[in-house]
Amino acid sequence: MATTLQTLDRGLRALEIVAEHAEGISVAELAERLDVHRAIAYRIVTTLEQHGLVARSAEGTLRLGAGISLLAARFEPQLRAVAQPLLQALAKATRATAFVSVAQGEECVVILVAEPDEGLLRVGYRVGSRHPLSLGAAGIAILAGRPPRADDSEAVRQARSDGYSLTRGQLQLGAVGVASPVATPQFRPGVEACVGVVAMDDLDTERAIREVKAHAHQLAELLGR
Repeated sequence: MATTLQTLDRGLRALEIVAEHAEGISVAELAERLDVHRAIAYRIVTTLEQHGLVARSAEGTLRLGAGISLLAARFEPQLRAVAQPLLQALAKATRATAFVSVAQGEECVVILVAEPDEGLLRVGYRVGSRHPLSLGAAGIAILAGRPPRADDSEAVRQARSDGYSLTRGQLQLGAVGVASPVATPQFRPGVEACVGVVAMDDLDTERAIREVKAHAHQLAELLGR
């Protein structure tokens, strides 16, 4: 890794570690995770704080700062531009409504949708639709893309193992959803996303799983360039 800047690399790694600890993490714990002296960790944290990327509570624990949300908001238009052609291809291949969803707090929010050309019975999944991360294929896929936690549900563990989530009727009676996390460091710690499709019971799930995973991987590669 001779071509990397060590200080910058440590700062980015620090953001990833803080993002993994929603409950907060101390500077001492961060220093241990980074394998650096506590004084170095303090300097990294102070720099991140000055840019609004990390916030320190009165107790001294670290969490992501509001600056992360601003960066994420600026990144989403780029995500839409790259994802739209892929979503159109995915909708055509699966004959289902294709979507990109992102995590916003404890909710899963649809930011991009593509409908199939054929006039099938469609599910009312629209841009701006939101639901808890713990429900629906999209939310579970996003949770599966995060580092493992002791309190992960069985559905999240299974999705992490399989590389996709499949749910039936959780958000709408008769609807079937398939989603796969977009696994690229570009999304940590600012944006967490998934690609998926949703349709009624006539969805070819084997084909949908194959196509969703392939398109999520392709999107990750495009965003990682």
